[in-house]
Amino acid sequence: MTTEIIAGWQGRFYEDFTPGHLYRNRFGHTVTEADNALFTQLTHNSNPLHFDAEYCKKTRWGQILVNSTFTLALVVGMSVPDISENAVANLGWEEVKLTHPVFIGDTIYCQSEVLEKRPSNSQPEAGIVKVRSHGVNQDGQIVLTLVRHVMVYKKDHAPATHFPEVQV
Repeated sequence: MTTEIIAGWQGRFYEDFTPGHLYRNRFGHTVTEADNALFTQLTHNSNPLHFDAEYCKKTRWGQILVNSTFTLALVVGMSVPDISENAVANLGWEEVKLTHPVFIGDTIYCQSEVLEKRPSNSQPEAGIVKVRSHGVNQDGQIVLTLVRHVMVYKKDHAPATHFPEVQV
């Protein structure tokens, strides 16, 4: 009997993008207190809105507000399988808008729409893809929007992935 090796999802290459296509990440992420606390500490953010529950009770939010740069990092990270798994580089983020607060216990989802694509002028093995990503909470409210420019490999030019030969 011959075993057939089936490759898993490899991400999209430049040729796979079409303006107007909408990609929805298949998993949501429920934000935990640990997520927020660790990210806040790692980034030296000293705003008590992100870690002092008693202080937060006196604010308009009435509870801990999730660090907005965590929300940004989460949404960008969630878009990687669809947008930048085969990226040469991120070229820029623009139009970052925080449109609704995120709290501990919210579940965030990501969807990205391809806005434009063009061949790279400086890297013939890649193209530039422009996308708009939305972070969406469990109630369908957009919590974050950003536009990204990503340089993505063309299929025939991407570095080969490596999986070691399994020793049986």
